Amino acid sequence: MKKIQIGIMGSAADLNYGKEAEEFAKKIGKLIAKSGNILVYGAEKEYSSLSTNAAIECKKNNGLTVGITGGKEKQVFGDFRPDVLIPCGLEIGGGREFVLVLSCDVIIAISGGSGTLTEMAIAYQAGIPIITISNFGGWAEKLSNNFIDDRKRLQCIEANSPEDAVKKAIDATLNKKM
Repeated sequence: MKKIQIGIMGSAADLNYGKEAEEFAKKIGKLIAKSGNILVYGAEKEYSSLSTNAAIECKKNNGLTVGITGGKEKQVFGDFRPDVLIPCGLEIGGGREFVLVLSCDVIIAISGGSGTLTEMAIAYQAGIPIITISNFGGWAEKLSNNFIDDRKRLQCIEANSPEDAVKKAIDATLNKKM
């Protein structure tokens, strides 16, 4: 059976997310590893993120991680390296988000600023299911159980726990023709 590529999108460290959000992201990473699926995330060059924390925890639990980074260099922030690092040749805010999101079967959004909003909009346009965490503010909370525009193509699916988020991500993917 095909492994599901679950994208984790969320706040970067410069948005000053709290320890509770970080622990939530880590739990999602652990659950993705335990599910036997693949965690895909935006591998940042300048600072950590909720997505990076999820990837680190996924890897600690023997999960497979794929990082999409901007530019041409295989460098990322900190000591963590994903199993697969893809330098997409495009910059953050200049195309990397397309490569990142289109590499996913489903995305889970945690909090998030403008980058997460961009990623959610790309997923919406591409028909990729979006699971939103409503516990930590940001665009994920603002768009929980809502549509991104009046076309109402795809409703963001709210989740309140890491277990709920991963289950809904897997279910949304299995219910979609891939």
